[in-house]
Amino acid sequence: MNNKGSVFIYGMMVGLIIIILGMALAPAVSQFTNGARNTTTADSLGMNCSNSSISNFDKAACVSTDLTLFYFGAAIIFIGGAIIISRIIFE
Repeated sequence: MNNKGSVFIYGMMVGLIIIILGMALAPAVSQFTNGARNTTTADSLGMNCSNSSISNFDKAACVSTDLTLFYFGAAIIFIGGAIIISRIIFE
């Protein structure tokens, strides 16, 4: 196998590792997001998003915190996919 073939396989492996790592870290990000959105307890500080009488600014913070998992997953898949696609196009 020549150098181009080796670099192609290496690039594909790096792209897949980034995607797999992102999917493995998704439960931890989800747990962090849920902890941030819950009510304040003795052990943790939360935003109390389930309360309907919070201000609009707190509601916006709850929505943006809730979208964290989606943004994290989309960014990791995009980065891994970009590496894989760049190896296919430029090889």
